[in-house]
Amino acid sequence: MALFDLPLDELRDYRSESVEPEDFDAFWSKTLQETREHDLDARFEPVDTGLTTVDVYDVTFAGFGGHPVKGWLTLPAAAEEPIPLVVEFIGYGGGRGLPHEHLLWASTGRAHFVMDTRGQGSGWGGGGGTADPVGGAPAYPGFMTRGIDAPENYYYRRVFTDAVRAVEAARSHPLTDASRTVALGGSQGGGITIAVGGLVPDLAAVAPDVPFLCDYPRAATVTDRHPYREIGLFLKTHRGRTADALRTLSYFDGVHFASRGRAPALFSAALEDQTCPPSTVFAAFNAWAHDDKAIEVYDFNDHEGGGPFQEAAKLKWLRSYV
Repeated sequence: MALFDLPLDELRDYRSESVEPEDFDAFWSKTLQETREHDLDARFEPVDTGLTTVDVYDVTFAGFGGHPVKGWLTLPAAAEEPIPLVVEFIGYGGGRGLPHEHLLWASTGRAHFVMDTRGQGSGWGGGGGTADPVGGAPAYPGFMTRGIDAPENYYYRRVFTDAVRAVEAARSHPLTDASRTVALGGSQGGGITIAVGGLVPDLAAVAPDVPFLCDYPRAATVTDRHPYREIGLFLKTHRGRTADALRTLSYFDGVHFASRGRAPALFSAALEDQTCPPSTVFAAFNAWAHDDKAIEVYDFNDHEGGGPFQEAAKLKWLRSYV
């Protein structure tokens, strides 16, 4: 696929037309307050993985509604005092997988926590183990329209809340340094990272790669690739509900979380990305509130983005922060 979105010079100035709800902050404050009424109950169970350079813990904590959410915490085997923490979120359809799939960040001497995404983990990778016990109104298969009838019911309300609690759970371990916490992830994980960056005020840095869940009004119309296409297919059947759907989605738009970002940020975008079109990525990047921000651009890549090159960029970039 050749370039299909805006030229790069226009992307650098692009701003989303997504309308921020007047009660955006109140909605999220109430959501997190209600969730924190449940004990975090973070449990770390050692796992015998056969790996000798790291120690791995099977983690369970209480996410949205007090529901149990899984994760892996991986620590360098030599860790004896609190070390910087990297919290990672996973792409659409994937789960936390198996511990040996997540060795990069512990290899840098940092603690690494990867959150399982509720209800996912059956599309690729090593699988997931976290259920989503909440039902909802009729939806198109996938996750993008689950509970789209109202912000209170929407699927990503639960996921973003889980993600905030994941940071809290990872920080509760005695060998992690809460003051040096980084959030990162790619695609859906990048979108979750942006949400966490807007909801957690004291992160050291964030690094969302080719992020999903940004600039819904444009994303739903500029690409016909899934998962964004789920929105259009839902509205193709449920005629006349576009305004209501976009209102719900506006509470979960990365653009609005980005305007509350209070940490240095390294984004990445791919100019041939039809899954997360570059204009939607730049919409969030351009809205990011912290002055210390940068974006890596991959001219001829689709949704794979920078791949190992972006990993190398993050490894170098994070040295300045944690």
